[in-house]
Amino acid sequence: MGIISFARSMYSLDTLDTRFTNPSSTPYKTVIEERDDVVARKERAAESKSRGNPSRWNTPEYYVYRFLLWFIIPYMFWACYDASRPEEPKYQRYEQLLSPGWIPGRKIDASDPQYGTFRSNIPYMAALLIFHPLLRRAYNAIVHPIKSTGQLARPTLEEADQKLNQRASFDFGFALIYLVVLHGISAFKILFILHLNYQLATTLPRKYIPAASWIFNVGILFVNEIFKGFRFGDLAEIIVGPADTVSLLDNGLVSWGQWLDSYGGLMSRWEILFNITILRLISFNLDYYWCLDRRSYSPIEKKQVDPSALSERDRISIPAQEKDFSFRNYIAYAIYAPLYLTGPIITFNDFISQSRYKSASIETARTIRYGVRLALTLLAMEVILHYNYVQAISKANPVWSEYTAPQLSLLSYFNLHLIWLKLLLPWRFFRLWSLVDGIDPPENMIRCVSDNWSTLAFWRSWHRSFYRWSLRYIYVPLGGSSFRTRRDAARSLLTYVLVFTFVALWHDIEMNLLIWGWLIVLFMVPEMAAGFLFPKRAWENRPTTYRILCCFGAIVNIFMMMTANLVGFAVGVDGLMNIIAGIFKDFSGFTFLITSFMAFFVTVNIMFEIRESEIRQGINLRC
Repeated sequence: MGIISFARSMYSLDTLDTRFTNPSSTPYKTVIEERDDVVARKERAAESKSRGNPSRWNTPEYYVYRFLLWFIIPYMFWACYDASRPEEPKYQRYEQLLSPGWIPGRKIDASDPQYGTFRSNIPYMAALLIFHPLLRRAYNAIVHPIKSTGQLARPTLEEADQKLNQRASFDFGFALIYLVVLHGISAFKILFILHLNYQLATTLPRKYIPAASWIFNVGILFVNEIFKGFRFGDLAEIIVGPADTVSLLDNGLVSWGQWLDSYGGLMSRWEILFNITILRLISFNLDYYWCLDRRSYSPIEKKQVDPSALSERDRISIPAQEKDFSFRNYIAYAIYAPLYLTGPIITFNDFISQSRYKSASIETARTIRYGVRLALTLLAMEVILHYNYVQAISKANPVWSEYTAPQLSLLSYFNLHLIWLKLLLPWRFFRLWSLVDGIDPPENMIRCVSDNWSTLAFWRSWHRSFYRWSLRYIYVPLGGSSFRTRRDAARSLLTYVLVFTFVALWHDIEMNLLIWGWLIVLFMVPEMAAGFLFPKRAWENRPTTYRILCCFGAIVNIFMMMTANLVGFAVGVDGLMNIIAGIFKDFSGFTFLITSFMAFFVTVNIMFEIRESEIRQGINLRC
């Protein structure tokens, strides 16, 4: 394979996640078996090509768009670099937030604590990525070998059960060690919470499980926020009462609590990343709740499917066996080391299914390409942080009026890009670890943040595993959405509000994030209304006019999404108002806004054609 063909395959959607190129109802084992069938492959290619519109890449219009991009993209980088030069008088205000860099003559903006923590721990995490799968192999070979007949092409049911026991036993033991190393004494707090949640699912009458699960786990989000992870020293101070009445014994209790807190492991603030575990606890409880509906029959036998070659849809929807909902398997799933800290999120049913039968989508060549792609993404992040000090500028209480309109706009734009990258890198690293270990979770990021123009599609492609989790456990149980009548429309909007309120609270209990969640819902309304008022079928005879109309709507959407995400994850409401005031302080701001509108017009048309190209390949991601 040449360098160019390797690069193309590395940046294909199939390398990113086979879920993007393969229907969720089709087992990937079938795809592998059909690879060598040349006739079938040509027929599928011809059928896929007929679905999309003719390619526009070689038309004069798109030649002009690509020509303009050669100027637009370098200018965007230059504007941020120009505002980040050491010669700038404002540089002194945020210089203390910069760190020594590895590119000669440049410092690096490592002021973001999330990325800074990830960056400083890359060598240790890389070592763990290698050590953990090797330790599993040694455990499998020495401690828990499987007796296989080797007579069948696929494992027998007994061998599959042995495989599950083998994996779950290792994951359970490793989870306990992992928790203690990460969180020290706080590991017992986490295990206590997990024990309470398990008891809710397995001891309550069936009809109370959903409500109890939601109340308990949402309550944990609030309690963790209020008590900051239940530090023993703080709890002791609450117990002993006011300082002027404290006795010698009480002083000893407080000291003992503080002494326990000193053994906090590598991450003493365990509550910061515990939100991701909350999702797995709810998944376990609700999957168990739905499992109780099917105790009288086996869905696999009823559907007559091969349990070793289930489609992803079947792995998620077909309940695990009731015996699989054991405390050992529960801990192995909830504290599964590769996905514990950041995800991606995988349902309990899917985790148990893949523990029994390794997913056919895990192939060494694809995993290597995925790893190389991750390394190049990390390199891109490092280069940007060496030349564009966007994060440091926004953290140093800047006077936004001192920046020009182009600088203000592009500093805000790159701020969103860096938020995207700082989330993308941990998600892909931990997913790579999981792939190496034999579990294939969903990819969290489908597209670059600049390749999004729809609010609905943006939600589907950003933190995709959380989106799918929300669909399964919140959106669908609440009845989904329908806009056939006014009553249905009102109920659907309420559903969206409830979903995004939970999403905002799950991220963090802050007003900025609640406003972000509600703004997302508010900004969905114009897009849904436009889809209703301007249906595609009514414009079949005027496709170019319809595309231009959609383009203008997409540009408005992009501005609204940037607004919502700046409020929620970057500068907050006050910062956004200051930025807007800075842009419109003089006529140059209006000029730049019109120029930005034209640039978005070019890029949105490029986005449209990228999606048409995917449809011609038989891929429709709806985002």
